[in-house]
Amino acid sequence: MPHTRNRNPSPIPEVTWDTGLKEMNETWKGAIACLGVAVFFVMTIGIIYWQVVDQPNKNWILKGSFSGLIWERRTQTLVIQTLTEDKTFAEIDVENVGNTDIEVPFVRNMCWLNKTEFCYTWDSVAEVKISLESEEDSDTECYSVTWTPIHCHVDLKDCFSMVNISWYGGASVHAPNWPINDANISMQPFTVSNLRDNPAGFGSVLERYFLGSSGVSVLVAPNIPLHVGLESRQQFCLQTPPSMERMPLQYTVCVGHNIRAVHQESMQQLSTARRELPNMDVLRLPFWKLLANVDSGAKLERELRTFSNRLKRHHLGEGVISLDEHSTALLANMDHSYLNSKKRTSKRHTRDLPFVKLLNISITLSPYLSVDSQQFQTSIQEGIEDYWLSLPSGPQGRMVPLLTQWKGKYSVKLNITNPEATSWFLDKVDSLHSHLGMEYVILEGGEGNPFEEQALRPPLAWIGDEYIRLLADLADRIGDNTIVTSGTRSSHKALFIRMSALQSDWSYSGLKGIIPSLLHHSLLGYNFFIPDAVGGSLSAELVADDELFVRWLEIAAFLPVISFQTPPWVFEKEWVLNLTRFYIAKHHDFVVPLILKYAEEWQDTGDPIYRPLWWLSPNDPITFTIDDEFLIGNEVLVAPVTEKGAVQRDIYLPESDFQWQDTNNAQVFDGGTFLESYTIGLGDVAVFVRRRS
Repeated sequence: MPHTRNRNPSPIPEVTWDTGLKEMNETWKGAIACLGVAVFFVMTIGIIYWQVVDQPNKNWILKGSFSGLIWERRTQTLVIQTLTEDKTFAEIDVENVGNTDIEVPFVRNMCWLNKTEFCYTWDSVAEVKISLESEEDSDTECYSVTWTPIHCHVDLKDCFSMVNISWYGGASVHAPNWPINDANISMQPFTVSNLRDNPAGFGSVLERYFLGSSGVSVLVAPNIPLHVGLESRQQFCLQTPPSMERMPLQYTVCVGHNIRAVHQESMQQLSTARRELPNMDVLRLPFWKLLANVDSGAKLERELRTFSNRLKRHHLGEGVISLDEHSTALLANMDHSYLNSKKRTSKRHTRDLPFVKLLNISITLSPYLSVDSQQFQTSIQEGIEDYWLSLPSGPQGRMVPLLTQWKGKYSVKLNITNPEATSWFLDKVDSLHSHLGMEYVILEGGEGNPFEEQALRPPLAWIGDEYIRLLADLADRIGDNTIVTSGTRSSHKALFIRMSALQSDWSYSGLKGIIPSLLHHSLLGYNFFIPDAVGGSLSAELVADDELFVRWLEIAAFLPVISFQTPPWVFEKEWVLNLTRFYIAKHHDFVVPLILKYAEEWQDTGDPIYRPLWWLSPNDPITFTIDDEFLIGNEVLVAPVTEKGAVQRDIYLPESDFQWQDTNNAQVFDGGTFLESYTIGLGDVAVFVRRRS
């Protein structure tokens, strides 16, 4: 039997090499895959680390000679600081970039070829362009900011921090604060409203200008729709609402070495027109508001006679008797012939009505006309509807006067863009002057926008406060004896402005609000104002608190004009009458010459007549929040009592290089000093005159 040969006598088992190679390849593949995942993971961590930790949070995007603009990535804020980073001028919370929970990456400058410009676009939101402007002979640097929405649904909004910065300016409010940090105002159109009807709105004097104690100012472009809101002690915000026109948000931020320097530079930008002085004779006489609840000219005549005789009997001197719009109409209607005057008549100094021959009278007019009046009916019959603010109606687009309310009556409002309408109005003023011979004209009723109040889209000519600006032009044509009740972009005109009415109490809506209000007016350039009546006039009731009346009088004596609604004889106390006579004389002999002196300085430089304490000590933080003292020029400091029942108060005397002398007792104190519990009796007011050490 044949033998079969063993072909593998070795004890080593046989190996299939291609199978092993396959197993080894799978192992290496797994290792390589794990290594790739690890590398990817490390790279991801590195990128995240670079974005979150390693990448700088602060990026300089523009640099000037002493200041620069920084983008803070995490907080999404623009910060203006000194180049040494030892001082922050302003922090701007950029709310235009969308969701604040999403971190915005490093901002790249699309205008990198120009070192004074920064440009960037946030996808589907807005474009921003920031230009650095500085001049060789200027101590300020300005950053011009323009946000332009990508589409019509974008809500542009920038907010300025009020933390560690005291802010001033903007608009009058119902309860004025100095600075404005404590104010709390909901976001609303930045337009002048009547605070009697809208106490939560913005009041009689308004400018698109804000000033910060760090040496920063903000000027908002005048030709854009603007909303403003204030969150107490946190921030104030500028907003341009969405619109089909994709209106931009434009403003300029200027920084300087201190608050006074930047304000002086900014005022040259805010008002470029030549500053004119009003009729300064207004300063010399007190204004007495006649409260006459009568329904005929004859009864009003008797009231005037009685009031004039009482002024003489109590030896209160010559004054201006102020008539409201109703009383003005009663006097005018005693002789209807002037209403039909077609030509402007020359002004005469004689009066047609004998009972006003020896009186100084101010009358009150407004651009409103009742629809029940014969004049309005005549205008409709004669087809001159365009004398009034109107809107097109019907298929033919015929202009129909816009109905609004004025003092409880349905009325129309004068279209002051129509030259024929303004000539008609000026004819009536001249005719009244011939008939009554009044000394002064109070032109009220500019506040409010009838279109916006009725949720109507206004014509482009009437957006915002344009009516108030044009009404100031009309008042300027009447003459330098005209008093208006609201102002915006008109501080350079030869006009007086009447302050908003205050409550008859000790709050910031009353007596405590006088000094913040006067500082606000002067800061914005409105130095020539008629303050509210002594004791307040928000209510038609006479003041019953003699202490409130006297403390109010002590402040009013140092303002441009003393105005009364409550006559001092109603208290039936001789000491009240004596103090009234004393402070009327003090105003005439001491205050008026000071105002005349510093009025010339204002005309030349734009520096305010009434000044906050930081004007003398712009680097002293103590002065930034003092709201119950004020300066007249650089030489007189007034510190009245504003607390009920108080006969002493703390007083701060600014600037250490000068001394201050009390005009009441001749005591002299060093500047930079606190006078604690300084005695000021009822009937007195602390007045200090500055002198060199």
